Amino acid sequence: MEDVLDLYAEAPDPKRPVICFDESPIQLIGEVRQPIPARSGQIERYDCEYRRNGTANLFVFLDVHRSWRKVKVTERRAAKDFAVCMRELTDVHYPKAERIRVVLDNLSTHSAGALYQSLPACEARRVLRRLEFHYVPKHASWLNMVEIEIGVLAKQCLDRRIKSRAKLAAETAAWEKQRNAARARIKWMFTTDKARAKMGRAYPKLDAKSASSQRVKTSVQRY
Repeated sequence: MEDVLDLYAEAPDPKRPVICFDESPIQLIGEVRQPIPARSGQIERYDCEYRRNGTANLFVFLDVHRSWRKVKVTERRAAKDFAVCMRELTDVHYPKAERIRVVLDNLSTHSAGALYQSLPACEARRVLRRLEFHYVPKHASWLNMVEIEIGVLAKQCLDRRIKSRAKLAAETAAWEKQRNAARARIKWMFTTDKARAKMGRAYPKLDAKSASSQRVKTSVQRY
């Protein structure tokens, strides 16, 4: 936990950006009957019936220290899709970065092995040399800042029926462009100090003897 929080607290470094990454499934919903358009004094009306058109997946990137996010629409979220995302991150979005620190959860496909499964070994190694994975603890996905951004995306863009992947890609691209242009940022307030104060139960408890010994060691190190 503190590893991720310390990354968020660092000063921005263009050569070593911090990127939060996650995915979100979405159901594609089509209309059985054409909606009645809005008019003066009357909102747009939809029929309660709908048509299921399958599912899609959204990969979402968020730069912690600048107003940039990227939404990529895919059919699945398999290891191959993850590998492609990581290669695009290094080669397309941050070609000049020396090392990209990626914050992500513990999903089985979120690993170096996924790149070796999907790319030639030399290519996988080339991409991984420029990546550094930082995992949030299990059951603590809320520590990943991109979760907030996905919530904003859901409210501002995905709160209606979208019938196809092509339509989904167009809608998310428009939302992404507008939000980047507005220089929207996530204001993260939870720090390492706050974590230690509010989540003390998550830290190991030292007995009196161990605590005293630790204080002595710290005091000796200072001198």
